Amino acid sequence: MLVDNGVNGDSRVQKAARSAADAGWDVVLLGRSPGGVPQTWRLGGAEVRLLAMPDPLARRRHEFRRAWLRWPLAYPPSGIAPHRQQAVKAWHADLTVRAAQLALAAPATPRLGLRRRALRAEQLAAQVTAKWVSFRYWQLTRARTRRRFRNPWDRAYTLFWQSVKGDGAWRRLEPSLWDYELAYGPVVDELRPDLIHANDFRMLGVAARAKTRAAVDGREIKVVWDAHEFLPGLKPWQDNARWLPAHRAHEREYAPHADAVMTVSDGLAELLQREHGLAVPPDVVLNAPSAGHGDLDPDTPAPDLRALCGIGADVPLLVYSGAAARQRGLDIMVDALPQLPGVHVALIVNKPAGPYVSGVLARAAKLGVADRVHAMPYVKHWQVVPFLSAADAGVIPIHHWPNHEIALITKFFEYSHARLPLIVSDVRTMAGTVRSTGQGEVFRAEVVADYVRAVRAVLGDPERYRAAYDRPGLLESWTWEAQAEVMDAVYSRLLPGRPRGTATRAATGPGTLPGDPQPAVGVGT
Repeated sequence: MLVDNGVNGDSRVQKAARSAADAGWDVVLLGRSPGGVPQTWRLGGAEVRLLAMPDPLARRRHEFRRAWLRWPLAYPPSGIAPHRQQAVKAWHADLTVRAAQLALAAPATPRLGLRRRALRAEQLAAQVTAKWVSFRYWQLTRARTRRRFRNPWDRAYTLFWQSVKGDGAWRRLEPSLWDYELAYGPVVDELRPDLIHANDFRMLGVAARAKTRAAVDGREIKVVWDAHEFLPGLKPWQDNARWLPAHRAHEREYAPHADAVMTVSDGLAELLQREHGLAVPPDVVLNAPSAGHGDLDPDTPAPDLRALCGIGADVPLLVYSGAAARQRGLDIMVDALPQLPGVHVALIVNKPAGPYVSGVLARAAKLGVADRVHAMPYVKHWQVVPFLSAADAGVIPIHHWPNHEIALITKFFEYSHARLPLIVSDVRTMAGTVRSTGQGEVFRAEVVADYVRAVRAVLGDPERYRAAYDRPGLLESWTWEAQAEVMDAVYSRLLPGRPRGTATRAATGPGTLPGDPQPAVGVGT
């Protein structure tokens, strides 16, 4: 299995690796070490390896050059700017100590007065130098951040390589994709897997190239592409006109190499089939939580959400759990609080101290509700459901984006298994499901007044919405165990009649395989 992250925090990948190993497959999960230091551990019967991945190709060539025309006074992008800034700080620190020493010196003498005048002159020079260094550093920062790849030259550059190279244009437009190949490819070749489970678009190329190299050596590798999102519907993380065309070209080039495709919803399956001309629709494996939430580590119970918020059981508590970004709509939960007296909000997010969440908390302080907003980090994936169950309602306030319209996202299922009434924005698939099941209220995305209406309705009669979970078979169909059966069926279809078992390879050590072939699964996102 291949994934482009550090595994921790990616519940789908963790559950996939563990459940595949439980089903008898020999699983090695390769991820990217966030600190650049290789790591390894066991996840049930699966072996997890985080690889060090240098990414020099992630920097564009212009980042190594000075922008003489637009920012002529900027420091060169060589590392000298932080060096100069730190040197000036050290100068100021030295001057402060020397001034203190003069203040403690003996009564004034002509020589001491001269030293004090010289020190004041040096302090003035240090202040002027600090302003000059700060200005040049600011120019360097502007030079780095203002280049957004959206000017006419960049659009022409993108169109040129698309016309010349077709789907191979990603090699020019997004060369950083090679950083993944150079880090993961040799390890995959060493493992000699029978099947590669490639999570999402970056790992698809790594898997396809490994399959091609194996074929030259007379080995067959089956590739399962697990598409978590619809790439054309993604909002690029940076203002870069090259990013989406490059990644779409990369995906189109390697999609035909997949022997099977899995994805997270029926709607996304239809889009993928149409986008890539797939002969059959992808198999759907929902992002559902495990039924046995505490079984993975019974000695480590879930934290108490209300205790972390510092509130009692009688205080209304709304919870959001998931990635934090503007398009996720967390702002509306804070903007509504002045109209919801006594209601508290818990934000369980990937980066509770990140820029976006810090802005949300600053907004709460400005509105006078900071004491009712609580940001905290993720818990272990098997703790999520019991952790969330302490809240009164789960909120999904996401905005209208193509990927938001087509799937029931992970938090939807986690809230449901926590038996929380839901308050969701009117994105198509989730809104339709909530209206059908009666498990919550739907509000118009980004409309505070309608959000307030939905919250009041849910908090006014929560048991009415919780009753939806008593419907026979509803929650049972939304479990990872049911989804793991689909995934196992995909593997078995590609490798029919192959023996399973992890004991032999585990005994021979990482990176080696027994003499008799075992079905080894490489998983990656």
